[in-house]
Amino acid sequence: MDSVEKLITDNIDIWSSVVKAKTTVGRGSSKKIDLYGIKKLRELILELAVRGLLVLQDANDEPASILLKKIISEKAKLLKEGKIKKQKTLSLIGNDTKPFELPVNWVWTQLGQITEIAPRNNLDDDIEVGFVPMPMVSTSYKGDHEQEVKSWGEIKKGYTHFADGDIALAKITPCFENSKASVFKGLKNGFGAGTTELHVARPIQDTIDPLFVLLYLKAPMFLEKGKTKMTGSAGQKRVPSDFFSSNPMPFPPLAEQQRIVAKVDDLMALCDQLEQQTENSISAHQILVQALLSTLTNTSEREGFNQAWARIAEHFDTLFITEWSIDQLKQTILQLAVMGKLVPQNPKDEPASKLLQKIAAEKDKLIKEGRIKKQKTLPPILDDEKPYKLPQGWEVTRLDELLPEFQNGASSRGDSHGKEIVVIRLADISNWRVSLDEPRHLMIAESSITKYSLQKDDVLIIRVNGSANIVGRFVFCEKDLDAIYCDHFIRMRFPLTVFSPEYLSLLGSSKLVRSRIEDMFVSTAGQKTVNQKHIGSLVLTLPPLDEQKRIVVKVEELMVFCDTIKANINTAKITQLRLADAVSEQAIG
Repeated sequence: MDSVEKLITDNIDIWSSVVKAKTTVGRGSSKKIDLYGIKKLRELILELAVRGLLVLQDANDEPASILLKKIISEKAKLLKEGKIKKQKTLSLIGNDTKPFELPVNWVWTQLGQITEIAPRNNLDDDIEVGFVPMPMVSTSYKGDHEQEVKSWGEIKKGYTHFADGDIALAKITPCFENSKASVFKGLKNGFGAGTTELHVARPIQDTIDPLFVLLYLKAPMFLEKGKTKMTGSAGQKRVPSDFFSSNPMPFPPLAEQQRIVAKVDDLMALCDQLEQQTENSISAHQILVQALLSTLTNTSEREGFNQAWARIAEHFDTLFITEWSIDQLKQTILQLAVMGKLVPQNPKDEPASKLLQKIAAEKDKLIKEGRIKKQKTLPPILDDEKPYKLPQGWEVTRLDELLPEFQNGASSRGDSHGKEIVVIRLADISNWRVSLDEPRHLMIAESSITKYSLQKDDVLIIRVNGSANIVGRFVFCEKDLDAIYCDHFIRMRFPLTVFSPEYLSLLGSSKLVRSRIEDMFVSTAGQKTVNQKHIGSLVLTLPPLDEQKRIVVKVEELMVFCDTIKANINTAKITQLRLADAVSEQAIG
């Protein structure tokens, strides 16, 4: 076993444990796993390869200096015969531009010295060739690509030319940074053309291993330097042709190039195995966490719930070790809260049925006074709309039954007269609370200020946004505000206290309610929206008021606990990231 394979196996825990995760939110939310440690290991292998630290040098190899002279001589011959075009004069490689010391028998060269840059094909118009747009160029270290088949006459103008064996590098951001580069092979009839966002180098036949050059183009040292050389405006930055052709390139003997390419293949196969094992382990862990947490929400009996929690508590330290698992635990806490499983019921609490009776009496009073119209009879709540067996003292109801007063917000453009006042926007929402750290003032008419005022315990419903995870959320006001709200919101105000606003906010964040709200979405021009009718039709669980308050306290306590665990996980992750970087740096020397 050589030193690099030993480096992999001795540090197997580092490479496999350093994991990042990116979240997509909303219905069907998921985590895209970023195996940072293994990604770092792949980069290290490429870096070692082009520095001559991956395989042993062989004194019997023909030195690269002799190979370089042969290539220069052959290029001169082809130029004289008119088979290649004259290349730009390259700047000399000074000692100050050589980033490291080369192994014995290696030399510094430049891609423009050993290949033909930007070659052209001269073919009959009716011949079929490969066409390769940028999406068909892969980021694989092997430089794989796909192709379409087109006639040469269709694509000979306005596209980049190439042929089998040519080496191509994506020059535009972000394709360059993502390491899009290929060695073309298997092109229809051996030739092709494609995206103009490629730099292409054509090797002199049988003089270099194109795959070694590809490793050089994908090595971190080349990519990092290339980023600093990019020119152009944001979103349209490109690597100049001069950098592609003249950047100092470490050049080994041909036999060693071939050994390096073979060794990289072997080591990348080891990375593939490690990656698969790590992904399988992460997947198994996620399945286990989801299965155990679901037993908490699925069991209807207190004894079964206690048994399920005992199983989780016994293995807590091995179950909740990732940000993803903590997020799942948080969502389960919300679900248990709105199911009445988070705190015990107290038979002394006034039952929710009494709240509904008070609401019904208030409704009759307001109708008699002519302050509200008589509502249409709401449809009965069907059994399949009742999400679970309700705890003692709880009721299930439609939100409309609770007499919410709905009011859409003021125009975001303001008025031509009136006075300046703070207008709350989505940017003023933090943790589903109203925050006025950076308020925006608009001119608003006096009548609108009265209409769109905000009082303590008002609830704002986010009416429209591009993110499905935001629309329909409940945001409560903790105090009277000298502010109004814009038309991205619907205000909800109750005549009687039936919901603790804090409880309503966490109810609206639970999977139970989120799934129902997402079923109501109307999509227009990339925006998701809900309206008053949608929100009023929601079926909600209503606990006794005193229990709502106990639930809120318990949820806040548990969320702090979860956040503490997540912070510890993040601290450990930072340590792991630094350790992976340190091992890589130590290996390069």
